This record gives sequence, C-alpha cells and structure tokens, in this order.
Amino acid sequence: MPQERAYFGTDGIRGKVGEPPITPDFVMRLGFAAGRVLSGKGSGKVLIGKDTRISGYMFESALEAGLISAGIDIRLLGPMPTPAIAYLTQTLHADAGIVISASHNPYEDNGIKFFSGDGAKLPDAVELEIERALALPMQTVPSAALGKAERVQDAAGRYIEFCKSTIPYGMDLRGLKIVVDCAHGATYHIAPAVLDELGADVVAIGCQPDGLNINDGCGATAPELLRERVAAENADLGIALDGDGDRLILVDAEGEILDGDEVLFIIAESRCEQRTMQGGVVGTVMTNLGLEEVLRERGIALKRAKVGDRYVLEAMTGAGWTLGGETSGHIICLDRMSTGDGIVAALEVLAAMRRTGKALGALKGGMSKYPQLLRNVRMPRRMDPTVIPAVAAAVRAAEAELGTMGRVLLRPSGTEPVVRVMVEGQDQAQVETLVDHLAASVADAMEAVEHQGHRRPGD
Repeated sequence: MPQERAYFGTDGIRGKVGEPPITPDFVMRLGFAAGRVLSGKGSGKVLIGKDTRISGYMFESALEAGLISAGIDIRLLGPMPTPAIAYLTQTLHADAGIVISASHNPYEDNGIKFFSGDGAKLPDAVELEIERALALPMQTVPSAALGKAERVQDAAGRYIEFCKSTIPYGMDLRGLKIVVDCAHGATYHIAPAVLDELGADVVAIGCQPDGLNINDGCGATAPELLRERVAAENADLGIALDGDGDRLILVDAEGEILDGDEVLFIIAESRCEQRTMQGGVVGTVMTNLGLEEVLRERGIALKRAKVGDRYVLEAMTGAGWTLGGETSGHIICLDRMSTGDGIVAALEVLAAMRRTGKALGALKGGMSKYPQLLRNVRMPRRMDPTVIPAVAAAVRAAEAELGTMGRVLLRPSGTEPVVRVMVEGQDQAQVETLVDHLAASVADAMEAVEHQGHRRPGD
C-alpha cells in the first residue's frame, strides 16, 4: 500500500496564501528539502517559473533561498505557462522544474508543483523523499558550495517557437480571426504571439495581469466574456486559457462553447482521418457519454480514469496511447508535449480546421453531447456516500430509470468538503428531475450522519 503523503496532492501542494502550508517559511523549507533530494539525482540545476498572481514574487524568493542553501543552481523563467516549464526543463537539461501556480484558482490561492527532468510530474517516490526531508533541520551548505541564480532571458521565445513547430510544416493561420483570452495569466505574452506569428488576425483579451485579476471573470473557467467578444469582433473562433495555460475551452463563430470532450473529439477525428491515431483516448469518469459513443462508432476505444490530469496521464502511459484529457479542458497530446498544454491543443484544432477547410462549428458537429448536470452537496466529513443505504437505494432507482442510456456518478471532491452528484442521460428534463432528487437524497443522508455525530451518549 502506497505511503500517505502529508503535503503533496494530485497536482502538487496548493492552498490559500498565508495559511499552512502556503507560507513563505514552509516554501523556503520545501525548496531546501527538494534541493537535498534533487542534488543526489543529477547535476543540481532547477528551473523556477510562475504564473502572474501577486504572491508569486514572494514564493519565488523563498524557493530560491531554500534551493540555493542546499547547493542547487537555479534558472529563473519568470511568468511562464505550466507546460512551458515542463518543456524547458527538458530542453535546458535541468534536473527538475518548479511551477508556482494555483492554475485556475483565484489570486488568493497559490501552489507549488514539480516536474522531473523529462518534463513529467515527479514520481510519488520522489515526492515522498521530499516530504521526509522536510522533517529535517535546514543546514546550509558551505559558502563555496552554495547555488547560484540566473535568469533565462529567452524563455518565452524558446517556448513560442516550440508551439509553432507543433503544427504541420508550411501551414499557417492567415485569414482566421481569433480572439484569445489569457485569463490575465501566464500565457498573456505567449499565446497572442504564437497565433500572430502564424499569421492569424489576433484579438487578445485577458492580457493585462496586475497580480490580482488572474482568472477573475475571464479565461477557461468563465468563457462567457470570450463568447461576447467573438460575436462583437465577428471572429472565426475564440480560445480561452486558464491562469497557468494548461486548460483550453473554445468558442465557435456562432457563440457555442466547446469543452474538453469536444476538443478531444475534434483531435481524435482529425488523427483518424490522417491515420496518425495511436491507440484510443483516455478520458475521466466525468467524460460525456456522447464522446464515448461517437468514438465507438469510429472504432476508437475510450478508457476512463479518475478525475485529475495526473490520473489521465498515468492511464495514457500505461496503455501506450497519446491522446487524453478532461471535460474541464486539460488536453494531453503526448506525441507533442509531456503534460497538458492549452496552446498546443488549440493548435491541433486549428490545424484540423486548416486541413479540412471546415469551420470550428462544423468540426464539432459530428458529436452530440448527452445532457449532464452536476450538483454539489456538502458533507460533514470525507466519506463514501454510496455506503449509506438510503443513498445507495436512490442511486439504484435513478440508474433503473435511465437504463442503458444514461449514468449516475457520486464522487467526493478532492478539494472541497462536498459530494459531486452527476446525472447524465438523453432527456434533459429527466436528467434535471433525477439530479435534483438524488442531490436531495444525499443531502438528507448527510444531515442524518451529521446529526448522529453530534448526539451525546444516552440521547
């Protein structure tokens, strides 16, 4: 049985700034602990990049102090998308890359995540080594052995050139008007440049970060702003990225929002037509049944992983497949990049538009999504609600009513004290009725559990 980790979650260490463990003193100790572990695994060079939230400066300095005190040389990248840090860790032959980001969260949050020298998430065993080293006292190496820090001046240019190289040689985007929303995040100086250099007519929004406005009513988690701007500009499409650039949501010329499932369909369809598809597609338990059906019709398997790009990536590498992602917009093209990359995924879709001559709306027309609704129900403590008889009975009743043309999923959140209740089926009204009834059943059961927990002996 794997050892329980005290700090590392599925995507590094994350939380509210100023509350443990997201404090300057902890992050400095984390840098020292990581330095102790990594110094025995290579040449002792680590990259540090960050998104645009205001606390990034503070945590960059804290990491820098901790790593240097452990004898590690540092290359500072400044604001860069998460996938760019993974890419540069490989191409600059570093032992590790560190990202200071809370991804799609608001500016009050921040986090630290690591990439290994091959641009992949750190193995669990290395994260456990770092956690064990955190328990040891900081002992600065002798002055002659201290690390040094340098800034990588051409980091953005290197990554821009890489992104451009992922579409077919000789292809450009001339004649396409594209609105790109960078969520005032780490892609603000990258995504517009990539599209512009490929010849597109670019309208950039969400590109004025002030440290406080990251993901604030814009980007992949709030695509309504992008939809309005696409209409106002009479653009061919819109691209929405999140604060650290690993999520992608699209808007077509008619104002329809395309989520990660539809993006996966377009890329898979294009690869099938070009006979470049390698294996099947990895989704998650939240992946829409409509994607599973349309892939099956084309002879493409869909494997479902737990929610989280870490689990999607594990399933992809285990199966030897190169395409996977989440409904939320994390799209992983392993033949292009070692992790989820919003810009690279967008370029895959744009290349499909160029190759076929079809508009974005026409490309996604081959897939019909099932109505899917999600309700969050608070719970007094983390538990599996399906072990409660009343909840199990409600789930069975809903599944019986849906038959083979729908599904029910109850999933405790990994980040909030809630149960996510999902119902999916062919009929919108039926789905709405069932999800409301099931959520109410779960809420009643949670209330009963909490009441039992507060009863005194003898009550």
